[in-house]
Amino acid sequence: MKAISKANDNPSTQVNRLWIVIGTIIVQMGLGTIYTWSLFNQPLADKFGWELGGTAMTFSITSFALAFATLFSGKLQDKFGIRKLIAASGIVLGVGLMLSSQVTSLGLLYLVAGLLVGYADGTAYMSSLSNLIKWFPKHKGLMSGVSVGAYGTGSLIFKYINGAMIESRGVSQAFLIWGIIVLAMVVFGSFLIREAVVAATPASASGIRVKDFTVKEMLKTKQAYLLFVVFFTACMSGLYLIGSVKDIGVRLAGLDVATAANAVAMIAIFNTAGRLILGPLSDKVGRLKVVSGALLVTFAAVMVLSFATLTYPLFFASVAAIAFCFGGNITVFPAIVSDFFGLKNQGKNYGVIYQGFGLGALSASFIAALLGGFKPTFLVIGVLCAISFLIAMWVKAPMAAQIVSESASEAMTAGDEEIGKGTRGKDAQGKDGKGMRLNPQTKGI
Repeated sequence: MKAISKANDNPSTQVNRLWIVIGTIIVQMGLGTIYTWSLFNQPLADKFGWELGGTAMTFSITSFALAFATLFSGKLQDKFGIRKLIAASGIVLGVGLMLSSQVTSLGLLYLVAGLLVGYADGTAYMSSLSNLIKWFPKHKGLMSGVSVGAYGTGSLIFKYINGAMIESRGVSQAFLIWGIIVLAMVVFGSFLIREAVVAATPASASGIRVKDFTVKEMLKTKQAYLLFVVFFTACMSGLYLIGSVKDIGVRLAGLDVATAANAVAMIAIFNTAGRLILGPLSDKVGRLKVVSGALLVTFAAVMVLSFATLTYPLFFASVAAIAFCFGGNITVFPAIVSDFFGLKNQGKNYGVIYQGFGLGALSASFIAALLGGFKPTFLVIGVLCAISFLIAMWVKAPMAAQIVSESASEAMTAGDEEIGKGTRGKDAQGKDGKGMRLNPQTKGI
């Protein structure tokens, strides 16, 4: 991988992309720390006398606000620029966590730790991820894996940091220190990031041309809705497991609470491994093949959880498989969206598809409450996995069949215009109509 890249296709501007990768990793690790929220539920309930379900609801609000924020991150980036947006998001995120150390009611907790923290996290997550992918158009799966993998690594590392702070300093002081650390990480990382500008995607040598869709154009295609269904399914299966795995182990596998709790750490490990492995793999074997395989494995795992007599090894193998596939799917999807709808508006387009994350987080809980248990919910997830597997095997990029004849026509039109301009405005010595010599590199003065 070359460390030096031309920025904006301008030969006079060179950027060391390694620093952009490092900056994105730092930012994403800071953002990923919000996935340690479950550590705070019981201490908050004990300190203020709240119901455990009430404190746990905070993370559902955070997840929904995170997904909702991605709808607007692209427009905010266009207005303020990548560095300012990520730095501002880091400040809001850090302040939200610090304010959480002062709350004395659930309503305030929902506001600052739920809405404020979630919105800031989602804004920085989507903008930094999309920007890194744009810098490496030939390695989109790898870069998506690096970015989303860093997010997962942040949650894994801070599981121990935040746990130690809660134990030694109490839950309120832990919020304060956590906020300071995250603010510093995200703001510092933002200084290393530089915005990538993507021109319209040209036709390839084989004649296939990828169009840069706007959000409105994307929503007019059937592929957008099919991809949404697949992403929704992938997110629902993983998020439901993450939120309920300890209880699933106790009730379905007959494990004691301490043993079942080990599955929480296993999910974090295999979730991160899926992000780091399946992203780069998608660059080599094809993204939809990776997603199809992950959906098939998830289907098999939820069927085991639904029908098999669960032993200790079988339970943990199923949990590990679902976590691995979930991590891989959410890593590969940003690259799929850019493959289908172009790089130029990737952040905005993926922001729409990403709503499947927030809806997936909420839907599984509603289905479980409606159907009354884990096994019926797993059956619904299994059916959705089978449907999504068929979609992933069948769906094709909307512009995959467009050939260069259209591009050639455009090129001929552009060429005729240039000839006309040259005949009218340039003399034989390469000067324009005003007698000024043209710069051959910029086609300007």
